[in-house]
Amino acid sequence: MSETIQAASTKAKNETVEDYTLRFAPRSYRQWSCGVVAASALGGIAYLADFAIGASIGISFGTANALFGIAYFSFVIFITALPTCYYAARYNIDLDLITRGSGFGYYGSILTNIIFGTFTFIFFALEGSIMAQGLELGLGIPLWLGYLISTVMIIPLVIYGMKILAKVQGWTNPMWIVLMVLPLGYLVWANPDSVSSFLQYRGENGANDFNIGAGLMAAAVGLPLMCQNAEQIDYLRFMPPRTDANRKAWWMAVLMGGPGWVFLGGLKQVTGLFIAVYMISKFGTEIMPVANEPVHQFLIVYKEMMPAWLAMALAVFLVVVSQIKINVTNAYCGSLAWTNSYTRITKRYPGRIVFLLFNLACALLLMEMNMFAFINTILGFYSNCAIAWVTTVAVDIAINKYVLKLSPMVPEFRRGMLFDINPVGFVTVIATIAISIAGFFGLWGKALQPYSALFAFGIPIILTPLMAILTKGKYYLRRTDDGIDIPPFDEDGNPSGVVLRCHICEDDFERPDMVLLNMTEQEKKEHGDRYICSLCLATDKTGKYVLPAQA
Repeated sequence: MSETIQAASTKAKNETVEDYTLRFAPRSYRQWSCGVVAASALGGIAYLADFAIGASIGISFGTANALFGIAYFSFVIFITALPTCYYAARYNIDLDLITRGSGFGYYGSILTNIIFGTFTFIFFALEGSIMAQGLELGLGIPLWLGYLISTVMIIPLVIYGMKILAKVQGWTNPMWIVLMVLPLGYLVWANPDSVSSFLQYRGENGANDFNIGAGLMAAAVGLPLMCQNAEQIDYLRFMPPRTDANRKAWWMAVLMGGPGWVFLGGLKQVTGLFIAVYMISKFGTEIMPVANEPVHQFLIVYKEMMPAWLAMALAVFLVVVSQIKINVTNAYCGSLAWTNSYTRITKRYPGRIVFLLFNLACALLLMEMNMFAFINTILGFYSNCAIAWVTTVAVDIAINKYVLKLSPMVPEFRRGMLFDINPVGFVTVIATIAISIAGFFGLWGKALQPYSALFAFGIPIILTPLMAILTKGKYYLRRTDDGIDIPPFDEDGNPSGVVLRCHICEDDFERPDMVLLNMTEQEKKEHGDRYICSLCLATDKTGKYVLPAQA
């Protein structure tokens, strides 16, 4: 047995910590109900960044343009989330594994994994900055120390993966909902005029009437949240098997925990803008520099409802709880993404915890560099990469699979079954990113600059099917037969729960995670069929265990 493969297997055996980083999530581990998985997934969108984003784009572009932008990106995110979230819940794999078989290839999806990993530490830094602002305002803790606290406190909560994350989200959801909804309800009830002021607000220069360009620029700031789909999927992959008995509950959980998150996200952005406009109308433009900071937003509203000391306590408490809820997800998902990429590149499996610390270090560096001050620019630029990736995968599933029938219906992720790189998705994403980022920086002219996010969304819709047609779909599967005679699915169409033993690491894994071991004819005669798990395949540096290409 290869020492490298054995070492990797030893690290990965503790799935309580590793949480099926590189592989299919087996039904023996998926013991949560549909409702628990959905509630855990929705708990991951507790971030206060939505309030900051909504306030920022409203202050910059006015209410009308901000509302258009929020509606636009919510629609785009919903339609791209639906096919990917369904595949994750149905086949119990994360978005990286889905991406491999949806137009990118075994190594090609490393590109998109890097995009996703970057998303997780950007948003961790954004939420950590908001928490540090709360700690400074409420407790007098310097920002640099607040950044450190918001980073370090997440580590023990993320180490044990879904087992702890489900409990954290379940315990904190009720109090978080109450503290979030209360301010908006109070403002509308106690200050009815605030609604008309909100609708009439025209931005910081008072001249932002509605126009499509400004609306699309507003949408571009929120569109990077499309990567949140991948974080929802990291929860949805633990959905129980779908059966006739739970079909309704299963679909409800997938829709709410998957694409449905964007409606709550959009509502939070509108609320953030609503409170910011109220602050500006009451205190004047001098409060504008902090009107997009959630801790100040909630503190001002709470002060109108209760004594100042209690308002301060609740505002800080809300910031801390929200930051914990989202940043455990950011840290967890980032650790999966970076580990996955590193293992495929180096054929070494260092363990998820190593990249948990790496992800947190990147986020802490961004916070110390005061990235919050440049949030609109950072998110507007990054959105081009995120939109290109998620849209390409969604289009491959919806059109190349279901309409053109050129992409395999069942997502494949195992090494040897896929080509290393599939030009359908790989070329599409690179071309889309290049064109849309060039537009973002004005290389196609000032008139088209506001539409860079639209390029990132529109180009994959055309190019992904076109690439599949031009390549005739021949770069999706290197093999169609994994050599195992046992059916891969049960009678309900769920991934099989049949357990097989890996000949290399000598551990048991369920059927979808296994492939026939590559053996000589003599070895087959002497020993019969032997199997290898996807992790041992991923860490095989020699490639001798990988099945040959199928004629």
